[in-house]
Amino acid sequence: MSTQTGPNAIDVVFAELKAKGETALMPFMTMGDPDLETSVALVQAAEAAGAHMIELGVPYSDPLADGPVIQRASERALKNKISLTDCMTVASKARQLGVKMPFILFSYFNPALQLGLERFFDLLKEHGFSGVIIPDLPLEEDSEARALAEASGIHLIPLVAPTSEARIERIASQAKGFVYCVSSLGVTGVRSTFHEGIDSFLSTVRRAASVPICVGFGISSRDHAERFAGQCDGVIVGSAIVRQVEDALPLLTSSNEVERKQGLQAVQDFIAGLKPRATII
Repeated sequence: MSTQTGPNAIDVVFAELKAKGETALMPFMTMGDPDLETSVALVQAAEAAGAHMIELGVPYSDPLADGPVIQRASERALKNKISLTDCMTVASKARQLGVKMPFILFSYFNPALQLGLERFFDLLKEHGFSGVIIPDLPLEEDSEARALAEASGIHLIPLVAPTSEARIERIASQAKGFVYCVSSLGVTGVRSTFHEGIDSFLSTVRRAASVPICVGFGISSRDHAERFAGQCDGVIVGSAIVRQVEDALPLLTSSNEVERKQGLQAVQDFIAGLKPRATII
């Protein structure tokens, strides 16, 4: 496997946003919900809405970190037998249609392992991914994946949840791309409140990390995005967007092109409405 040359696109985007004092908006979408063609169109809609990078979620039958909204999306996609490699092709097709933002694959470890880790990272590189998040791969077991990711020029992005300061520092200090800070305990999902120690937790991560820090799990509105904009370099919105896709399914799956465009526009408008007005100070 050859080493990729040139800067990683995630690093480039964060540097550009830092220079402008802006917070990155990073949607998450479940690939294949309701079908791959619509997933490509939704990725285009996300960029048109102002997203700076995007997580492409691989549907999985036992998604330990995902709440009911994303679980339902995975179930819909798996009924269409959407595979890990199918999800990767969405990135290639979106790029061919002019999408420029960095792609990050979100996949549990087992699908990658079944494919073979070397093949997995070769395909990520081939399909133009800049990063990968594997939520059930702990730091203690990620050495092989980390080495393959670095050889491919792809960032293996860690999740860090509120835990001991020593463990937070260990995870954050080794991070590439950015640190995904889990804002709420438990699984993903729309929330109205965040745990009490969130601010001190983010401060701990910030001190330990040499890369940007982003916050996710429960971010579902512009108010939430603005709540964290001054503390983080990016906000990640998953369940709230996946729920918008779910609500728009009758339109998105319509044979009437006007209705389909209305469904895509509804999701695009929701994502556009998430962008924080506040800037990083």
